[in-house]
Amino acid sequence: MFLAHTAAGRRWALVAGAVVTTGALLTGCSGGGGSSSSGSASSDTINYALPANFTPNWILPVGTASHLNTNNASISQAVWEPLIAYDGSTGTVGWNKDNSLATDAKFAADSKSVTITLGDRHWSDGKQITSRDVEFWFNLVKANKADWASYSPGKAPDNWTSFKTIDDTHFTITFDKAYNQEWMLANELSMIRTMPQHVWDKTSDSGAVSDLDRTAVGAKKVWTYLNNAAKKISGYATDPLWKTVSGPYTIKSFSTAGKVELTANAKYDGGGKANIKNVNLLPFTTTDAEENALRAGTVDYGYINATDLSQESSFKAKGYSVKPWTGWAITYMPYNFNNPAMGPVFKQLYARQAIQMSVDQTTLSKVVFNGTAVSTYGPIPQGQESSFVSPEQKNNPYPFDTAKAKKLLTDHGWTEQGGTMVCTGPGSGDNQCGAGVAKGTKFEMEVLSQSGSTVTDNMMSALQSSFAKTGIKFGIKTAPVNSVLSQSGQCTADESGCKWQLSFFGTAGSWYFPAYPSGDSLFATGGGSNFGSYSNAEVDKLINETTTSSSNEAVQKYSAALAKDLPVIWLPEPDYQISVVKDGLGGFAQDSLANFHPAMWKWTK
Repeated sequence: MFLAHTAAGRRWALVAGAVVTTGALLTGCSGGGGSSSSGSASSDTINYALPANFTPNWILPVGTASHLNTNNASISQAVWEPLIAYDGSTGTVGWNKDNSLATDAKFAADSKSVTITLGDRHWSDGKQITSRDVEFWFNLVKANKADWASYSPGKAPDNWTSFKTIDDTHFTITFDKAYNQEWMLANELSMIRTMPQHVWDKTSDSGAVSDLDRTAVGAKKVWTYLNNAAKKISGYATDPLWKTVSGPYTIKSFSTAGKVELTANAKYDGGGKANIKNVNLLPFTTTDAEENALRAGTVDYGYINATDLSQESSFKAKGYSVKPWTGWAITYMPYNFNNPAMGPVFKQLYARQAIQMSVDQTTLSKVVFNGTAVSTYGPIPQGQESSFVSPEQKNNPYPFDTAKAKKLLTDHGWTEQGGTMVCTGPGSGDNQCGAGVAKGTKFEMEVLSQSGSTVTDNMMSALQSSFAKTGIKFGIKTAPVNSVLSQSGQCTADESGCKWQLSFFGTAGSWYFPAYPSGDSLFATGGGSNFGSYSNAEVDKLINETTTSSSNEAVQKYSAALAKDLPVIWLPEPDYQISVVKDGLGGFAQDSLANFHPAMWKWTK
């Protein structure tokens, strides 16, 4: 995310949150269209390498859980500019007003409402962008919140009690209580996506546009229509629905194989105008193929695996610079607490402790990631200094120790048989396996992991070996990241889609946070990106406090609680990618929120 917090939601990112992978090229001609090399000031084209085995698959500026990833969000935001672009595009995380439709946000003195001002902006068809376009998004999300990937019960849009239009360029959103203004701006208001009501407020291609969104029934029908249209990837460049845009770019082509071509929006009237006319986003399936494209000069902005850092000098000799892209993210492997076979085991804290103590993050960071990852022991990013991380998380409550992990299991009714732990002491007493764990249950768990990344494969193999030392059998299945996401959703034990046990989609970070790292989408009960259905009433209270308190103490308490309670398997957080950038390409910072911002890219020589 993927998950990234997309605007992950961000950020899955996930917009997000945001879900991402590191990566590699589609063989044949599909990975290298566009110009062969773009290294001069007169060039109007750039070729950007998308992560390996990743195909962009969503354009609508509202995300569902299976479409949470930062690349989808970055493309969408280049076409439909966010109301409030809160990102790290300038090198520090904050409000990027050049690429925002809003120019101001004034909070009331009691922090219970905000009044937002729109700039003098227009859609590409010449119509003015107004408060009505924001209300359109607001109404759709209100009526369809359960299908919105960024939804967490009690948070937006639940805590937005009213939307009041003042005039065409001013509106007020009222909250149900006072909130931390930093959190509200960076994490909630930044998710609002202004959409063309005069084009999209209908229920069929031939239907008339009206005020359907202003009733719950109408809003649901419009939502269904737009989401169904967004599933038709082959129509992104031709369907009139997607031609009315507000951002610096518009879609020139969008292949189901993953290649996307953006071209400058000639009608754009904002402050973040595109510096390079044509942007080719190229898909790859293997790192080797992507690196071959770099060596051939057909990629201007690409990447290498951390394991290939020793080749830095060869890329410099070919006219590239190597720039690590660090991220404000965490990496983890979600448990499916409702899986009928292993869910009862995962619900036992001692079992999760044994699993976590079998993960050697220090060695994984050093060997698998070649020193470009940092150990992470809780829900707050540790790759960058911040005041949000608790001492408990920093100090690692569960250091790597497979002997201690094995003893923890044997102390709770498990016996090693043929190399695998088996529950021989069922029950819920102190020295028993725990409620719901049947006698004879084998400690065998399986991960559905992203394919296409050697780094991921190496990490899974290393985990398999260390788990075996504890007596835990660890099976590995792989699939493209979009497939992993679609198969790893929230479920109940009686559903056919609840067969997944563990999921992994984060070689370059599982979740990219907005500026304020609260966990409402990820770990709150019912959170839109709480894939494994983790639920803890005390943690829910702490998460709620992080959104209302102006003190960092609330975030630190949350950090400490989840470092100890282990809602997921914490894993090393790597750099988003090791970028390889053609000399002369500049004008931008690599956004720690994992978005890319093509309008900022420019040829400087």
